[in-house]
Amino acid sequence: MPLDITDLVAPSHTALVLQEVQNGVVGTPSALPALAEAAAAVDLIGNCARLAAAARQHGVPVFHCTAETRDDMVGANRNARLFMGVMKAPVHLTPGSDAVGVPAAIGVDPRDVVLPRFHGLGPMTGTQLDSMLRNLAVTTIVGVGVSVNIGMTNFAFDAVNRGYQIVLPRDAIAGVPAEYAEAVLANTLNLVATITSTDAVIAAWS
Repeated sequence: MPLDITDLVAPSHTALVLQEVQNGVVGTPSALPALAEAAAAVDLIGNCARLAAAARQHGVPVFHCTAETRDDMVGANRNARLFMGVMKAPVHLTPGSDAVGVPAAIGVDPRDVVLPRFHGLGPMTGTQLDSMLRNLAVTTIVGVGVSVNIGMTNFAFDAVNRGYQIVLPRDAIAGVPAEYAEAVLANTLNLVATITSTDAVIAAWS
């Protein structure tokens, strides 16, 4: 019997959180081109745009959690290969630049919240996301973005550890290689999150 997520994602207690859905990560050019290609393969930007539009229509708060790095590297992480690789990329995630902007297809509505992050692996660390969600009485997070390899998995664990239900539309998240991302969804994230689709979430909100 198909999962009915209507109550789980009811607009009265749900928020849509976009993790690193920004031009310099999932767009072109990207600091992580292989990840951008994986995102394009599932039409991540298009599906996130559909979710954001539906969320706004039905009163679901929309949070854009971006990753940013100052050009002088003040306060930036240097303690993992991922961070060092991004530092060497030709695309810099400079605050205020197009690289940290939300793709035009998704846009930023005046009601949306943009929360930049200057360190860490996921949006629950170093931002006001958790506090703001609690102040909105949110208990379910629809999480979208990248990557299944690190950021989205970290996000899911942090959300569950803080008591939230997390819902992951599989066609609005991506990782590399695609086969690995599918394995993580099936064998790890499936144990802590509700795995669904963009269409199912939009139908539940409708």
